[in-house]
Amino acid sequence: MTPLRQRMVEDMRVRSLSANTQRAYLQQVGAFAKHFGRSPATLGPEEIRAWQLHLVEVRQLARSSLVTATAALRFLYTVTLKRDWSVDDIVMSKQPRTLPVILSREDVTAFFESIRSLKHRAILMTAYAGGLRISEVTRLKVNDIDSQRMVLGIEQGKGQVDRYVMLSPRLLEILRTHWQTGRPQHWLFPGRFADQPIVPATIRLACRIRPRIPVIERTSLMADDSPIAMTGGYSCRKRGSCMGMRRVWVHRRREGGAIAAHGRGERS
Repeated sequence: MTPLRQRMVEDMRVRSLSANTQRAYLQQVGAFAKHFGRSPATLGPEEIRAWQLHLVEVRQLARSSLVTATAALRFLYTVTLKRDWSVDDIVMSKQPRTLPVILSREDVTAFFESIRSLKHRAILMTAYAGGLRISEVTRLKVNDIDSQRMVLGIEQGKGQVDRYVMLSPRLLEILRTHWQTGRPQHWLFPGRFADQPIVPATIRLACRIRPRIPVIERTSLMADDSPIAMTGGYSCRKRGSCMGMRRVWVHRRREGGAIAAHGRGERS
C-alpha cells in the first residue's frame, strides 16, 4: 500500500465512512491513477476533467457510478491532499429525477409469493415493511425484535445511526414463523454458519432467480444497491397498510435528528 493510499484510508476512517464507501472510493481513485499511469498527487484539474469525459463517453457509466467517482476524487484532493481548490472545481454529475413505477398491493403480494424460501421472503418483507436496506435486515439480531413496543431495533444502519422502525402484527407473525423453523440464537437470519449473518448477495440472487413478474421487471427492484428498491415512491403509510398497520405516522426526535416511524395494529 502506497503512503498516499494509506493516508486516504486513515482519513476515511477518522471520518467514519462506511466500509462500502471506503472500498468504492479506493477503487475509483485506483482506476483514475491507473488510467494516467501516474500518482494522483501529480495530477490536476485537467486530468480530472479528462477522466470524467472518459467515464461518460468511453465507459458510458451510469450516473450513480459517475457520482461515486467524482465524490472519491473530491475527497482525495480536498481532504487527503488538501489542495486549495473549490470543491465545485470537480464537477458533480447531476442525477435525473424520474417518477418511479408504483406497485399495487397485488403486485407486491405477487412478488413476495414468488420467493420460495421462507427465510428470504421474511427478509424482503421486513425490508419492505420497515423501509430498510437489505444490508440492515440481514444484520438483525433476535433480540432486536421488541414485541412489547412493536418496534425493530436497527443498530448502526445507514450513516452509522441507531434507530427504531415500526413492527406490524403481520410482520411479527412472519418473523415468529421464521424463528420457529430454525430457532436462530443470535442472528435473526443466519448464513451458512450460525455465527454469521446471511450476506446481502444471497438475497439479490434469490430475487433474480424467482419467476418473472412483468410489472416488477420495470422497476429498480433488481438494482445492485437494494433488491427492495420498489419502496421508492411507495409511501410509509401505504407500506404500513399492506403490512397490517391501521395507523402510521412519522416524527423527528429532537436528540440526534433521527426519524422514527410508529404504527398501531389493526383492531380485532
